Amino acid sequence: MPTQPSTYLLIPGAWHGGWSWWPVAKRLRAAGHRALAVTLPGLADGDDRAGLRLRDAVDHLVDEVQRRDLTEVTLVGHSWAGYPMTAAAHRLPGRISSMVYYNAQVPGPGGSTADDNPPEVAAFLRDLIESTPDRSIPPTVEFVRQTFMQDVAEDAQRLLAELLTPHPGAYFLDALDAPDTAALDLPARYILGEHDLALPRPGSEFAARLGLEPVMVPGTHEGMLTHPDAVADAILAA
Repeated sequence: MPTQPSTYLLIPGAWHGGWSWWPVAKRLRAAGHRALAVTLPGLADGDDRAGLRLRDAVDHLVDEVQRRDLTEVTLVGHSWAGYPMTAAAHRLPGRISSMVYYNAQVPGPGGSTADDNPPEVAAFLRDLIESTPDRSIPPTVEFVRQTFMQDVAEDAQRLLAELLTPHPGAYFLDALDAPDTAALDLPARYILGEHDLALPRPGSEFAARLGLEPVMVPGTHEGMLTHPDAVADAILAA
């Protein structure tokens, strides 16, 4: 566990805002650290999602770090956030000290989030995106029940579905305009929920892109909400 105060920038995954990291952020602050939970463009209630590209999410992260003049930052990304987090780290030399991927996709060279899925799923995503006026993917209660948060009561599943926002489609389709994660040469950790069903391939495969074995914690894809103590402890141990 770190002996000096650290700065953690907590980055939400697809459909989520910074609120999804608040329980973990509270615990990191209680341990004496600085924890900032950001919401990326298009993922706040009422945001205009039309025309947003993956580079807009990356630019937002870079601007956040530079505007606050943050240094020695540990970037912590959930799920899809592994993509913009990795690209932002490449643009912030000297400011990032380590990377933590939590139930996250780790980018491969030149790939997109859609590319991490089987071809039939990637095709379905593209068709769904093209069918909505602003080219976004709306969340559904059924998706939350089956994929995101299987370990809680139905009321909690409905609440999460109401908090989620449609996800800009290009965030899934755009290829990462950055070298792959290995080129960062930064310490990294991969944390994986024991019952995560949301990742498009096993979390161990994403961890292997970092040359790591996953650190297992309790919970599903939404463990930062249902098991914040365990997730915070795993982040602090990175």
